[in-house]
Amino acid sequence: MAPKSATAVSPFLKPGTAVEVCSEDDGFRGSWFTGKIVRRLANNKVSVEYDSLTEDDEGTKPLKETLHIRQLRPLPLPETQHEFKFGDEVDAYHNDGWWEGHITEELGNGRFAVYFRVSKERIEFPKEELRTHREWIDDHWDPPFELPKQEEQVNESNKVLLTPNAKSEEAVNKVLLTPKAKSVEAVNKVLLTPNVESEEAVNKVLLTPNVESEEAVKLKKKEELFCVGALVEVSSDEEGFQGAWFSATIVEVMEQEKFLVEYHNLTDDDGQLLREEIDSLHIRPPPPPENGVVAQFSRLDEVDALHNDGWWVGVISKVLGDSKYIVYFRGTNEELEFQQSELRVHQDFIGGKWVMAKVVQAR
Repeated sequence: MAPKSATAVSPFLKPGTAVEVCSEDDGFRGSWFTGKIVRRLANNKVSVEYDSLTEDDEGTKPLKETLHIRQLRPLPLPETQHEFKFGDEVDAYHNDGWWEGHITEELGNGRFAVYFRVSKERIEFPKEELRTHREWIDDHWDPPFELPKQEEQVNESNKVLLTPNAKSEEAVNKVLLTPKAKSVEAVNKVLLTPNVESEEAVNKVLLTPNVESEEAVKLKKKEELFCVGALVEVSSDEEGFQGAWFSATIVEVMEQEKFLVEYHNLTDDDGQLLREEIDSLHIRPPPPPENGVVAQFSRLDEVDALHNDGWWVGVISKVLGDSKYIVYFRGTNEELEFQQSELRVHQDFIGGKWVMAKVVQAR
């Protein structure tokens, strides 16, 4: 999240106002905790008392901190509709706060797997503990909150299930709940097949002999992506290198999902190209180049910037013109200038697919 301009004081910054606070401490980036403003201070700072964070081990004394106003925002509006899908950018309620992540899998029964980029963790949540991720920009929510859907719209969406060849709602459920269905794609194939008239016909479609299981397809694709000689990008958890990806080639595939890689631009003490053992959490294929090209970037677009031999994730904080931009790096709290050719749209490789936190379209 790019820092908010402090030139104009937002109307919600009054003593006693309930707010959400974004921490800039290591281990807490990408999280929001609720609290209230105690008082305004000089130099665009405020004193805040947290609701769930405490100063003592007993948990009896609420934590108070002095923060810059760019770290505060009002409480998001409550939402009654919870419709999430793969790739959605969400906030998940975890460890007394809301943490930014991406949905990587729909598990059924209203549960979802969420991947957290900062900690590289994948945790399951019920939909009640998720909300759509939003940014507070210029005193407005982005994306904006939608008005509740009308009952007629809900009824229209329900009609999708009753395709022309489905005799009844019971028939649809019978197809969806058949134990022989191996995947969502297989079920959709049944529902969209124009001449399915019986359970026998349904099972014939579902049990095609040459359809590989979803798990087998994923494993095969992973082996192809990360074989010896494959070009990859590698990240590091070392201090000062978080948020950066460096180009490398896989030299050896090792046991327990580990790889020996040789970097393209990093060298060791002898001036030779650096080789390093990497686990599967810190390796990915290069992003598709066509997804990273846009006519121009806009303020607050999330990008990767080519800097110090690697790609570093940041946010466009200012458009200078002549294909030049100022990029803000949250990890180091720095702003640097880059040419358009030194930037690409930021993408995350989640569950074998590329996901953009904010879709940037050619302008």
